[in-house]
Amino acid sequence: MNLFKNNFLLTTILCLAFFVSCKKETIEPPKKETYDAEHDYTGLSEMEKLGKKIFFDKSLSSPAGQSCSSCHNITSGFADPGHPFSKGAIASLMGNRNAPSVAYMKYSPSLYYNTVDSTYMGGFFWDGRVNTLEAQAIKPMLNPIEMNNANITQIVNKLKVTEYCATFTNIYGAGVFDDTLVAIQFAASAIAAYERSFQVNSFTSKYDAYLNGEANLTAQELSGLNLFNDTAKAKCANCHSSTKDNIYGLALFTDFSYDNIGVPHNPSSPSAGPDRGLGAFLANPSLYGQFKVPTLRNVALTAPYFHNGYFNTLEEVIRFYSDRDSVGLFPPPDVPQNVNKDELGKLNLSEQNVQDIAAFLRTLTDGYKKN
Repeated sequence: MNLFKNNFLLTTILCLAFFVSCKKETIEPPKKETYDAEHDYTGLSEMEKLGKKIFFDKSLSSPAGQSCSSCHNITSGFADPGHPFSKGAIASLMGNRNAPSVAYMKYSPSLYYNTVDSTYMGGFFWDGRVNTLEAQAIKPMLNPIEMNNANITQIVNKLKVTEYCATFTNIYGAGVFDDTLVAIQFAASAIAAYERSFQVNSFTSKYDAYLNGEANLTAQELSGLNLFNDTAKAKCANCHSSTKDNIYGLALFTDFSYDNIGVPHNPSSPSAGPDRGLGAFLANPSLYGQFKVPTLRNVALTAPYFHNGYFNTLEEVIRFYSDRDSVGLFPPPDVPQNVNKDELGKLNLSEQNVQDIAAFLRTLTDGYKKN
């Protein structure tokens, strides 16, 4: 009897051991690899590749830890990922404006006065204070509340010891770092080349597919598009045209103009006083409070919205455009002079209108793939 029990026990143990060993040897299905947008250089020229490496290089700030991509995140439509005011390389400091997207800014002209529309257009940054992507690329590197480099020499010395420094020589020739002013201009041209590349300006949204006859909009998205284009109702297309322009033959969703739409002061702003935008840059009180009209491409990814990140959702923004002038709904404008009262503030959009327009705006996100 004891022998039977022992044999039974031994058999049971052996079976369990075999079962466990089989479990250990079970081959799990391979994990699906996530797309690494930062390190994808497919289709880029050598200069664009170099620019992308600089764009993502966190060793170029003082102290190290911040890059161009820190405030222009590739997964957030090349805008700041969820922050109204970007933190600088020094943790206690932050910028005084919401970082705008650099996507599709290759199409922005230099700042000029349009005599037909009686408004300034173009330029870079919210206030148009520089005229090229190259100039825009270097400014944050030298800004003490951004990447905090003391001077150009400090930036170039860092570029000399990067893993991609030899690429500078391959592209620009031997002695590229001998003159710091020339070297920084080459670095800026490389960053700008990447920002002009198809990776940053892909035109791959559902709306683009719709324009090309490759996708259909839902009934709600079509309703939102019709409202968006209605110059007597929502009036969005007055500044954010959804049709292909006469210059590039593209729908850019901005006319690169300037406007004061009466956004309230953000209480979390590091600046206590009003931000006068273009008017401060040009020292022109008649332009106080005006900021550059941003593209709405990828707008669903670029929250929070406006130059001071006051609103967090598309729906909030649309309701503000519709009902800004209703007493008690919103705080007063940060800059009360020159507020646009002709095209927004009393649109009287219904909640369904709001939802429809928001649905359409979400079709502007790049990377659409037909199911």
